[in-house]
Amino acid sequence: MLVKSKVKYIQSLGQKKFRDREKRFIAEGPKLVYDLLLEKKTSVSEVFALPEWMEANQMAFADVDLHEISAIDLEKISQLKTPNQVLAVVNQFENSENISARNKITLVLDNLRDPGNLGTIIRIADWFGVSQIICSHHTAELYNPKVVQATMGSIARVEVHYLDIEKWLAKQKDVPQFAAMLEGDDVSQMKKLKEGIIIIGNEANGVDTSNLPAAIKKITIPQYGKAESLNAAVATGIILSHLV
Repeated sequence: MLVKSKVKYIQSLGQKKFRDREKRFIAEGPKLVYDLLLEKKTSVSEVFALPEWMEANQMAFADVDLHEISAIDLEKISQLKTPNQVLAVVNQFENSENISARNKITLVLDNLRDPGNLGTIIRIADWFGVSQIICSHHTAELYNPKVVQATMGSIARVEVHYLDIEKWLAKQKDVPQFAAMLEGDDVSQMKKLKEGIIIIGNEANGVDTSNLPAAIKKITIPQYGKAESLNAAVATGIILSHLV
């Protein structure tokens, strides 16, 4: 049985101010927790799991701080409407200022506010082998439970850093840079990229190019129907399918 202080502590990580203070976040569900244990075991602080999860995984992760708990206790600490077997308390990852875009594809997210979109984009990036995402400081928080869950485990494989994107892009002047816009070069007619930066904008306003390098090339997804716009995550998937 979990003591009240532990329950209260884990519950507090559902709020940003406590995540910021403790530099930790929570991840839930067998797939997500397994991927974190597999890819970033040293970042996993504690795992709280039902007996069935423990029986299947305890031997594989014997060097991790594992706690077997009841379904009642899991419900107390879970952020999900339907708790799913296991919850991990994870140390937040390093946010580095010294990130290079050379010899790889990098996604840049400009003020992307929707947590679900951010999580889905991380998952899409993982699908296409894009291992690096740069976010503006006004982009949704990586450790928001909605973001973490939407990644479906890809948070363990895709590095996400929050930087001043204007300054960072200026330092990457030798790397081709592309901004997804309503008007620009047809992405379906472009050659595959081995190196490049792809900028995806805010759901409502798109990419703010006013302070970005003049050399940025504008690209667009051709429209054949009457839909007003595309969801940012959907647009990211389409663009990556053409360029990666």
